[in-house]
Amino acid sequence: MKPTKPRERRFSGHPVSPGIAIGPMHEATEASLVISTEKPAPSELPAELARLEEAVARSRHQLQKLKSRLTALPKDSQAEIAPLLDAHLHMLGPSRLLRGIKARIQDGGHGAEAAAHEEAEAQAALIMAQTGGDKAGRQRRAEEVREVARRLIRNLTRQSFRSFEQLPQGSILAAQDLRPAEAALIHPTRFAGIVTAEGGLDGHTAVMLRALGLPAVLGVSGLLDKAITGSLVIVDGDSGDVVLNPSKTSLEAARKKHSAQTRARRALTRLQNLPAQTRCGAQIELQANLELPFELTMIAESGARGIGLLRSEFMFMNRETAPDEDHQARIYQDIIEAMDGEPVTIRLLDWGSDKEIEALSRYLPDSPEANPAMGLRGIRLLLQHEALLETQLAAILRAAAAGPVRIMVPMVSVAKEITETREAMRRVWRRLKRRKSITLPEKMPPLGIMVETPAAALAAPLLASHAEFFAIGTNDLTMYTLAADRASPGAVKLYDPLEPAVLRLIHLTTSFAAATGVPVSICGELASRPAATPLLLGLGIRQLSMHGNAVPRVKQAIRATSLTTCEQIANAALAAPDAEAVRAILAQAQEN
Repeated sequence: MKPTKPRERRFSGHPVSPGIAIGPMHEATEASLVISTEKPAPSELPAELARLEEAVARSRHQLQKLKSRLTALPKDSQAEIAPLLDAHLHMLGPSRLLRGIKARIQDGGHGAEAAAHEEAEAQAALIMAQTGGDKAGRQRRAEEVREVARRLIRNLTRQSFRSFEQLPQGSILAAQDLRPAEAALIHPTRFAGIVTAEGGLDGHTAVMLRALGLPAVLGVSGLLDKAITGSLVIVDGDSGDVVLNPSKTSLEAARKKHSAQTRARRALTRLQNLPAQTRCGAQIELQANLELPFELTMIAESGARGIGLLRSEFMFMNRETAPDEDHQARIYQDIIEAMDGEPVTIRLLDWGSDKEIEALSRYLPDSPEANPAMGLRGIRLLLQHEALLETQLAAILRAAAAGPVRIMVPMVSVAKEITETREAMRRVWRRLKRRKSITLPEKMPPLGIMVETPAAALAAPLLASHAEFFAIGTNDLTMYTLAADRASPGAVKLYDPLEPAVLRLIHLTTSFAAATGVPVSICGELASRPAATPLLLGLGIRQLSMHGNAVPRVKQAIRATSLTTCEQIANAALAAPDAEAVRAILAQAQEN
């Protein structure tokens, strides 16, 4: 009797890395951690501390070895993964986590495994107990603490780590979940795609899988229960669809889509050295956002013309004390020199109590703010801590001698914030001028502002008399305009940068800027969406800054349109009733 062919089953999850993958599915399983709760005798506590130190040394060695393997990965993958490994290495040094684990052994009489588990859970709970702000970021930080503890416990108990080496080349890697450090072990040429039963869009694992460039869908419920080892699977990293035992029709459609995507990638590569100009000849400036210095190579390869947003927070992370002026100046100078004459826009430290940076904890209010997003963050906090602000300004001014630099002020709401920042910059400039050993540029760099509050957009004519450029941050502008935090489950449906209210504030800002001759750019997430590119050009934007990976696709969208078409799209979007209607307008424009 002829065996019955397994019927096709369809599942859906979170699409975290685009592309089509087709192959046999093989699951990577992992034994559960076994943690003894038996308390050692007091005389055995020194031995427990010694076991902990040995596990720490082994864990650090493993992470250092893992870092050395990153050179085999694409540059943008290294840029995403290396900082996370550095954060784990930091927690395995003289950190709050290790101090807490040792205290539980010495003072509480716990075994090393139980102490590591309980301290990690306690610290993760404290992180999650913070109110307001970036909930998704808190979840990531809490999971990092747990991940370091899991590594310690496996090394303490000699329980094996999950290995992918035995899985067949070219297969679809499946797992119940996939932790960031495990994602760092995956070579992008080994598997066709990745699918997990757990996970979401915002975690470090999702970020890393995007960097690896493998089609991936996370949070696919029910797939592992229905599939058997070797089952043929289609993973659609664009839609989030996963097809188990695909029919001939489904398989043919997936192969056609895969071929089309391959051709599109080749076309994007050819765009690198072509100008970013519309069909009617309008020149658009494309720049890149820089989060970490590792991304410089990727920016150079993307065809971006300068850095439109350098997020300076990376220098303050994974440290116990804030970096001094010399340290900051060296890093800024290295980045400026690497850009070889292309402009670099450095944003002042954008940090507040919704973001956890140990080196800056002493600048926080004594008690947590009830709503950090509305409290001390960005320039509000810097102006309250003059030394912190002036140290950073001094470092930037010194580094500006190496090439063209602009300084950007975050979270401006009122004119006083920009005028006080400018006065601080003048004080620092005069002080540096008196230091004969310091080389400065011929004149102070331009000082501009982030437009990310409705107040800044509405006050743009006044702010334009104090700022030399505007940069619209659509992420925060959307949140504050709609009173919706994208990390909050209850408000996530409201958070949409395509809402006409947000678009009107962007248009208002560009109109005021044009009337006063102030350059304006967009550096939020919306800038990286090719479908939204004609809309932004129609709203008056002529400079966009985005993640380096998005530059070729946005350039392609620019070269496929004209300003007349863009203005028609923008006018229709501004008159639309809601974000869904705007999306329909953009979709129709793409079809035409």
